[in-house]
Amino acid sequence: MSIQRARSVEEYVEWIRQAVFEVDDLRECLEYEMETVQRFPVFLDTLEKGIKDLYQSLQDGSYHFGREDLPFMELVDHHGEDIPFQMLLKQLNATHRLGLDVTDED
Repeated sequence: MSIQRARSVEEYVEWIRQAVFEVDDLRECLEYEMETVQRFPVFLDTLEKGIKDLYQSLQDGSYHFGREDLPFMELVDHHGEDIPFQMLLKQLNATHRLGLDVTDED
């Protein structure tokens, strides 16, 4: 199964905004559950920083598509089952590495 890529810059930016929301929501949920959870998952701070750095690079104009994985993908590969929005992160990475999914409909 191939992973869907964004079809436009606007969609890609919206996916990144969604990832920021999701990582913030995950942190809030874990904070709420701190009575039962002894500590945050070891990957959470690094994942959050990576997603927010990606978003910041879009805002300041320094973002560039690339051939390499996004910096947080190693965490997704190792802790994916603990990241409820891992598919979104895989879609972001596929778009980053392969570019937008632009089809010619002429």
